[in-house]
Amino acid sequence: MSKNIGALDRVMRVIIGLVLVAYAVPVGFSSTGWNWVGWLGVVPLLTAAIGFCPLYRVMGISSCKR
Repeated sequence: MSKNIGALDRVMRVIIGLVLVAYAVPVGFSSTGWNWVGWLGVVPLLTAAIGFCPLYRVMGISSCKR
């Protein structure tokens, strides 16, 4: 499993992931019934942590400098 996520892509994934997870936690945002969607923020956090995105592999994309 080779890395296919570059530095800027990783930073953006961390920011988006943290915002989504913050939405899932009832502190700071009102409860809307859709807060469970925020837990999807775990996916970009995990892909940023390991530096590999399976969807990028399927689509043949790499934002990593070679």
